[in-house]
Amino acid sequence: MTSYRRKWVSDPAFKMFKKVLPPLSDTEREAMEAGSVWWEGDLFSGAPDWNKLHAYPKPTLTAEEQDFIDHQVETLLDMIDDYQIVQKDRDLPKPVWDYLKKERFFSLMISKQYGGREFSSLANSTVVTKIASRSISAAVTVMVPNSLGPGELLSHYGTDEQKSYWLPRLAVGDEIPCFALTGPEAGSDAGAIPDTGYVCYGEHEGQKVLGINLSWNKRYITLAPVATVLGLAFKLKDPENLLSKGTDLGITCALIPTSHAGVENGERHDPLGLAFMNGPTRGKDVFIPMDWLIGGADYAGKGWRMLVECLSAGRGISLPALGTAVGHLTAKTTGAYSLVRKQFGLSIGRFEGVGESLGRIGGLTYLLEASRTLTTTALDSGEKPGIVTAIAKYHMTEMGRTILNDAMDIHSGRAIQQGPMNYLSHPYSGIPVAITVEGANILTRNLMIFGQGATRCHPYVLSEMELASDSDIESASAKFDSLLFKHIAHATKNSLGALSAALTASAFISAPVSGKTKSYYKDMTRLSRALAVSSDFAMLTLGGELKRKELISARLGDLLSYLYLASAALKRYQDEGQQEKDLPLLQYAVEHCLYQGAKSLQEAYDNFPVSWAKYAMKALVFPLGNRFVPPSDERTLQVAKLLMEQGEHRERLTKLCYVSDKEDDAVGIMERAFDAMLSVAPIEKKITEAIKEKKIDKKQSLQEKLSMAKMLGILSQEEVNKVLEADKLRYRAIQVDHFSHDFAEVRTQRQSGIRPVDDDAA
Repeated sequence: MTSYRRKWVSDPAFKMFKKVLPPLSDTEREAMEAGSVWWEGDLFSGAPDWNKLHAYPKPTLTAEEQDFIDHQVETLLDMIDDYQIVQKDRDLPKPVWDYLKKERFFSLMISKQYGGREFSSLANSTVVTKIASRSISAAVTVMVPNSLGPGELLSHYGTDEQKSYWLPRLAVGDEIPCFALTGPEAGSDAGAIPDTGYVCYGEHEGQKVLGINLSWNKRYITLAPVATVLGLAFKLKDPENLLSKGTDLGITCALIPTSHAGVENGERHDPLGLAFMNGPTRGKDVFIPMDWLIGGADYAGKGWRMLVECLSAGRGISLPALGTAVGHLTAKTTGAYSLVRKQFGLSIGRFEGVGESLGRIGGLTYLLEASRTLTTTALDSGEKPGIVTAIAKYHMTEMGRTILNDAMDIHSGRAIQQGPMNYLSHPYSGIPVAITVEGANILTRNLMIFGQGATRCHPYVLSEMELASDSDIESASAKFDSLLFKHIAHATKNSLGALSAALTASAFISAPVSGKTKSYYKDMTRLSRALAVSSDFAMLTLGGELKRKELISARLGDLLSYLYLASAALKRYQDEGQQEKDLPLLQYAVEHCLYQGAKSLQEAYDNFPVSWAKYAMKALVFPLGNRFVPPSDERTLQVAKLLMEQGEHRERLTKLCYVSDKEDDAVGIMERAFDAMLSVAPIEKKITEAIKEKKIDKKQSLQEKLSMAKMLGILSQEEVNKVLEADKLRYRAIQVDHFSHDFAEVRTQRQSGIRPVDDDAA
């Protein structure tokens, strides 16, 4: 029976498979093997185990980590004047640099054995998020040494001698690191690095030693202008095979003191006017000894694998932290501003047009924080989930861009006038930085998420691809036979499951919970099945051509991404005790993800190039049409209202936004005005009732209304004074900075410590 099956089914299928599927390149294979598959594998399978999701550890900081955030981080943020840093000094002040070194902010991930803090990924992310809510420039300065760079590469791959020498120096800030990967010809495509080193003999410290003659030209390198040690990625060649490993060894990583002869650094780029150090580095025919390779000669040519494994920190921790910081900042300040700023006698947040944007800020901020903590949970469990971190990097930075645009719209004129009172302008300049680094978002979405996800997460495809490149045809064909029929059973089960769920509105799908979130788990399982079905159709009909159908693969990747993000929101809601006040935030987040995921799938079908497959997928997944809808107006306005209320829900949502108690701090001013306006709301209600009863003329000024209310006995003098004080705070909070015609006063005032605030507000 098996021989007939092989003859008529599996062997022809194997030949077709080998024909349509291109072999894995070495770099693709290393990228596949370097990472691990985590929760995204369940989502891709069509049968996610929700109990498994709930069983992941609740994200919790240790007492040591929390103490650092409560004290050292708070002290740092109190030292920072971001307007001074960005608009005048174009650098962090020396006391801030000194404090960062003294308190080991640059060694959050370095082992205590070498003097580092050895914090969790969650703590690293939390520190960067909180700093970024105050200053993007300071946050980038802190995050880079704790992301892809010498510290992490040495910790994982360095020789004992390298670790003992470099890590203690990096831990206390005696050495400032940078890592040079990108250049004029190689940005997101690290495999295209033109920088080259040749194995040869040369002179070092007066002796002839085996080493490398290096030439490089890198740009966009954060901390390069001030770095004392340079991590460098380059292609290594060994024309004479001196290392006995061949002549073309591939990407390699080295560690070079910037004081070494021939190293050029110190120049700066100007990244959208922000003040973090970023610049080029160059070298021409620079000789380094072989033991400057990270990991020594044994790791020559293994740099690509090293980079792929370590990029997860930048993609999964640092850059998502910047997006999350934007959420915490905009939710707190824009919610407050929407209450404080009045138009036509009403807080602008009461207008539905503003409420739509404000609701989106709240819902996406909940989603950002949930995704941040779920992603760090994976990293802290020892996983290296390349797909999850790519999802986090792309979607969280894009969500940051979306809600910043919403916040700018709501603040309107107040958001576009530069000055100390503007807490949005620097994040607005900074979010494109997060979007373009560690793999530009276009590349991450179009090539990485589904391109790698379809292969790594599918239970059978990677094994089938490996068999397709096996030189032993007979053995590979026999193994393929077994895999093929398992694959067919898998695809059939998901196809029938997707159709059944679509026809019954997911009624017969089980869920791990009851109540108001039950339907979300059902619908996500349904879309998980749809993703599995669609992926099999896409790979079957397009084969290797799917690589070039970037818009199709991107949309399939979007569905995987939105399923992951919604999972994060549900996990957060469970972990935080299913807080009733948070339910609208959760509902908005999940409904947004379900709608966007289904919409992406529908667009993939509409543009699918193989007609019969297009209609087959639509018939299986959306036989009654796509019924997923975005969050309703009622839900959106419900979330907007929550952002304009005091309470634990608002603190949970915005807890990482730093609020200074300094008199002239812009966020502090807005928060004090917010608290004051809420405190007088019952008093204002009395005036409103009096206006309705025609006792007070609504066209009168506030002072006149208060005087009339006091005269009529509606308000006491104490209540009048309270309203006037609150209105004074309100008026100051809505002001913008203004300067002299030639801006000369800015320099004088900044040097003397005087802030250019509105005269009336002062």
